Amino acid sequence: MSLIKPHGSDELNPLFVYDPAENEALQKKAEKMVSVVVSSAAAANAVMLGGGYFNPLTGYMNKADALSVANGMKTTSGLFWPVPVVNMLHAANGIKAGDTIALKDPNREGNPILAVMDVQAVEEFSDAEIELICEKVYRPNHKEVHPGVDTFKAEGKVILSGPIKVLNFSYFQDEFPDTFRTAVEIRNEIAERGWKKVVAFQTRNPMHLAHEELCHMAMDRLGCDGLVIHMLLGKLKKGDIPAPVRDAAIRKMVELYFAKNSAMVTGYGFDMLYAGPREAVLHAVFRQNMGATHFIVGRDHAGVGDHYGAFDAQTIFDNEVPAGALKIEIFKADHTAYSKKLGKVVMMSEAPGHVKEDFVLLSGTKVREMLGQGIEPPKEFSRPEVAQILIQYYQSLPK
Repeated sequence: MSLIKPHGSDELNPLFVYDPAENEALQKKAEKMVSVVVSSAAAANAVMLGGGYFNPLTGYMNKADALSVANGMKTTSGLFWPVPVVNMLHAANGIKAGDTIALKDPNREGNPILAVMDVQAVEEFSDAEIELICEKVYRPNHKEVHPGVDTFKAEGKVILSGPIKVLNFSYFQDEFPDTFRTAVEIRNEIAERGWKKVVAFQTRNPMHLAHEELCHMAMDRLGCDGLVIHMLLGKLKKGDIPAPVRDAAIRKMVELYFAKNSAMVTGYGFDMLYAGPREAVLHAVFRQNMGATHFIVGRDHAGVGDHYGAFDAQTIFDNEVPAGALKIEIFKADHTAYSKKLGKVVMMSEAPGHVKEDFVLLSGTKVREMLGQGIEPPKEFSRPEVAQILIQYYQSLPK
């Protein structure tokens, strides 16, 4: 049985220039080209395109495609896609259609060249079009600040579209050499391990007992022979735990509590969008591209605060994703927690006759306070070996 096909094509089409001689020659050429320092979001898009995660896209979308995707989750040619993949600037600075330009990395010192782009169009969004994209993709609640909307609006209104060739993976490969993996590499490793049914788990936080048990539950119920824990390594929000600490905590959990050859710990280079349901669909698209057959979507997936409904990121797959648009299947999860009555972690919706007090529930704030004071959360909440890694981190912070 062969691996699940990537989205929109038979073979994965990563936009990274893998041939070392070709990469070096293009790098030299790029140094003489007109260049532009792109936004962090555009750089993250380039990294995802380079690694094959955004297959079958060949570069940045033009205005018509971006608006079509925002409006109806498909490009003008009919390709299913959940969020615009764009390169937006504040000004074109003389760049015009037909130019080949160098895209510089905003996230590394000296702004080295990240990719080369053949500019097919230079267009501009109107204020109304920017608002429409925000409305459709982020579904903002106008009473509160939305980090995804703020980031998007800060990128400018000029949109450069066209195919790209990616020359490196920004800071991700250097800073996370053991964890950052492209969709190509994950596909290859899944094949090498001989896994047929593979479930992916998205995280931007350390995994406590409830997350660990949710992964075991999904694997058991789906009959999976492999789990890919796939960490977001890009820009997060203030107060989130840094990736190296998360990485160490997750690796310790897998080493001690998962069967050998049943779980892979990996990460990808992308900035969090906080786009809730639409981002959950994007997560499913690129997990299919990396070879997963199933993807866990939990409560408040890719959300921010209580901005989206608890299960909006699940219902979008039923109500808005056309049948057959994706080959990957969704494993819908509720909050998991330790039941004092049953003496194990359960999905809260599957525990009849329970009241809130029957579960071991701790807020993020409470857990951070405990860890900061060197206190291990109860073993029904967190593995002691994981808690120790987090305690060391929190105690190292300036008081």
